[in-house]
Amino acid sequence: MDKGTPLLLKTAGLVKTYPSSDRNITVLDKIDFEASEGNFIAIVGRSGSGKTTFLNMLAGLDTPSQGSVFINGKNLSDMNDAELTQLRRHTVGFVFQSFGLLPLLSAYENIELPLRISGYPVKDRSLLTMEALEIVGLKKRSNHRPYELSGGEQKRVAIARAIVSKPPLILADEPTGELDSNNSKSIFGLFREVVTEQKITIIAVTHDSTLLSMADDVKELNKGKLQSVESDGQRYR
Repeated sequence: MDKGTPLLLKTAGLVKTYPSSDRNITVLDKIDFEASEGNFIAIVGRSGSGKTTFLNMLAGLDTPSQGSVFINGKNLSDMNDAELTQLRRHTVGFVFQSFGLLPLLSAYENIELPLRISGYPVKDRSLLTMEALEIVGLKKRSNHRPYELSGGEQKRVAIARAIVSKPPLILADEPTGELDSNNSKSIFGLFREVVTEQKITIIAVTHDSTLLSMADDVKELNKGKLQSVESDGQRYR
């Protein structure tokens, strides 16, 4: 981490265990992790290694067995449900493997929806939604419904929805999992632009080793431990 860049997210001794019939299974084992503002981190690991569990911990969607998650210096374990809801509305954006778009809403309406839920004024909603559409290159497709868009375009709508409120942190779980290689590269390229130009921090889980060179840092989750690795993909293919 660049010492001159403010720290956005930190985990300290993060542990997650699940009970089984004869013993506890440790999915995350004393993970210490930091992400600074405007950083693009890719997380890789074999299927079942705990990558999604880790993202859920970072978002406050799941609670640690031990250890803590801090965002902007605040311990998520100290937050009540209302505070966690506010965190996910204003501080953390999500991009999932499935597009998660509402089929009867246009691209514009899908992107605007989180702002409506959060109570943004009409003028602000319009301004922010059009800005998000501009960032993902879909202004001319704003009135199209999801079934009228390609898979790559639908993913761009999902990304625009995640960034529309300008959260400092985006968590992306296999965001290119349903896309072909060209669209996958395009989406990771878009992430790179968002990080560089909008100074948003993105932590993305991916299985695609061809995309890792676009990230600032690559971490591998293996046997509960999170380690920095080279971005050539050799260790986790």
